[in-house]
Amino acid sequence: MPTHDLVVVANRLPVDAHVQEDGTVQWVTSPGGLVTAMESVMRDVDSGAWVGWAGSPGDAPEPFEADGMSLYPVALSADDVALYYEGFSNATLWPLYHDVIADPEFHRTWWDAYVEVNERFARAAAAVASPGATVWVHDYQLQLVPAMIREARPDLRIGFFDHIPFPPFELFAQLPKRNQVLRGLLGADLVGFQRERDAQNFLTCVRQLLGHTFDQYEITVPGLGAQKPRIVTAKTYPISIDTRSVRAMADEDDVRERAAALRRELGDPHRIVVGVDRLDYTKGIAHRLKAWGELLAEGEIDPRETVMVQVATPSRERVEAYKQLRDEIELTVGRLNGDFAPIGRPAIAYMHRSLNRREMTALYQAADVVLVTSLRDGMNLVAKEYIASRPDERGVLVLSEFTGAADELRAAIQVNPHDIDELKTAILSALVMPEDEQREAMRSLRHQVIEHDVQAWAHAFLGDLEASGQPEVVAAPRIRLHGDDAPARDELTAALERLAEVPRILVASDFDGVIAPIVADRDAVTPSTEALDALRDLADLPGVNVALVSGRALEDLDRHTRLPSSIVLVGSHGAQVGELPHDVDAGIMDGARLTMDESKERLLEAITERLRAIAAKHPGSEVETKPTSAVLHTRSARGRYASGATEAALEYARTLPDATITPGKEVVEFSVVDASKGPAVRALARACAADAWIYLGDDVTDETAFAELGDADLGIKVGSGDTGATFRVGGPEDVPGVLEELLAARRARGGHEG
Repeated sequence: MPTHDLVVVANRLPVDAHVQEDGTVQWVTSPGGLVTAMESVMRDVDSGAWVGWAGSPGDAPEPFEADGMSLYPVALSADDVALYYEGFSNATLWPLYHDVIADPEFHRTWWDAYVEVNERFARAAAAVASPGATVWVHDYQLQLVPAMIREARPDLRIGFFDHIPFPPFELFAQLPKRNQVLRGLLGADLVGFQRERDAQNFLTCVRQLLGHTFDQYEITVPGLGAQKPRIVTAKTYPISIDTRSVRAMADEDDVRERAAALRRELGDPHRIVVGVDRLDYTKGIAHRLKAWGELLAEGEIDPRETVMVQVATPSRERVEAYKQLRDEIELTVGRLNGDFAPIGRPAIAYMHRSLNRREMTALYQAADVVLVTSLRDGMNLVAKEYIASRPDERGVLVLSEFTGAADELRAAIQVNPHDIDELKTAILSALVMPEDEQREAMRSLRHQVIEHDVQAWAHAFLGDLEASGQPEVVAAPRIRLHGDDAPARDELTAALERLAEVPRILVASDFDGVIAPIVADRDAVTPSTEALDALRDLADLPGVNVALVSGRALEDLDRHTRLPSSIVLVGSHGAQVGELPHDVDAGIMDGARLTMDESKERLLEAITERLRAIAAKHPGSEVETKPTSAVLHTRSARGRYASGATEAALEYARTLPDATITPGKEVVEFSVVDASKGPAVRALARACAADAWIYLGDDVTDETAFAELGDADLGIKVGSGDTGATFRVGGPEDVPGVLEELLAARRARGGHEG
């Protein structure tokens, strides 16, 4: 799979699938503020990718090119759409972040889906990012993605841009899982917002809920255990539009002709007032119609001279609040037309559909007044598109003070849309504004929009992202196999035969999940008799050393395996080493061993006590103690107690600068010595004077061993998931066959030492 220097991650791809009459699929650029803003940015990038959902539930299409962009679709099932998108994103986060204009709903199953889908997006982005690349994550649907990407790829620069408002502390504090959302965002190096108050709200929430300190815009995020603290910057970057393309379209003769035709189709009224919005309760359409209806009823507006055009683009039509809003708007429009429309002409021309860009530009040119009356809006690009569409410097913009655009477009008539009397006065003022005042205001507005276009926005954000944070100077973890991908089984057979021909080899393996299936009760584990027999037989061959390398304590590992001393047992991820056979250099192993001292003993006691307190609050969680570490196990925890215990443990981990924290499969291990399987296997290979080695593992802790693989070595991942291993088998049931195959090949070689 190719990799890219800039990866954009958004809920949707920038294209929609249109099925042609012959059944072929044509990908067409989709509408929307983010797509409009980012399309031109992506065209200017030499090696750019866009990760997102293709828009239909089901399997994702294969990666493809469209409009000069490399697109990587992410699959969403129908349940994902209902729970992650329509549920947590748009029925929980959207209303909460928009001042609770509608009541947010909280459902735990929605959160579970949100986490799962965010993980899917994070994996897809990490897989296509080049070493040291920049990843730019967008919007409220993907707030957990930055931290997820950082965990997998600490070499990347990660930015996040919030296109909607960020709520004040008093509202954000209502959100269940609020701390997880904040920590997800803090995985980024740079978090961008539309307005200064949004950035300040975020900083306040981080301080109040997580306790992190900040200096102006820079937040100090403690590392997990012994990891170094990071600096995360939170600043304001008002988004804009591609003014060059809008201005070019506005100058085209056929667009101007279409604008004139629209006026004729509306009956050549004296004034045309336009509203263009997604059909969303945050846009203030109902308030606008209420004000318009009162002006009609009071005779302040003559429907024979002034027509209102309302374009309401369909949005989230399966969400109940949006269904109710559509019914309300259409009922109001019908009533007003019934009461006030003259014969042959509407008082309000209502369109519940999307218009293409050319039609929209023509409508803007036909409009004498555009009403943007959002009750809460991150930016509102309609206001900027209208301004860019008016090279004649005519027209009036009535703009809600609750939009991000209001901070920049000071020459507009600004209004509080909740105040219907103020809104009515603003509309009337706009309708009678003299041409010279229109030109003066429009010149100011156009200067602001043209000078601060989407390219300037992107350049400012990406420039600051390049300057902020310092990605870890480490090689990106090498992912050789993704998901369930695996070379053909006969390729593994050939590799085992080649390894069998090497004079001296080391055969090393994890225990749980490899030699023994994973079980909820750690003490009830039953290793495979066939696998243990194969290991014993391999250890009896000349030129072969065998080792089990486990996270279990050495005594526990020995009790469950009862292996002879010819097999080396390594416990606690390498911190403990058992009895060594005569052909293993004890000096090398002793030199690699990490030791405890009195201060580490005290720290381990404190950690154990805290983890036991966490386990007591989350039924089913358990704490295992080892000589150099304490482990929180959540495999037996019921329901959401598992995620709750893990979250509490990781939160505690950030207060421990002298411990090494290793999250794994339903475990979090706190070690007071910095041990990991990779260095342990490397030391074993040296101590055995092995010319090549094979390692079998199933967990994230085994990836440090796979990272040590040389050209002649073999790594076998047991189970699914992205891995640095060179081969994969389905599960522990396949491991005895692999070991027996290696044993047979080694015996066939003659078993002699070279």
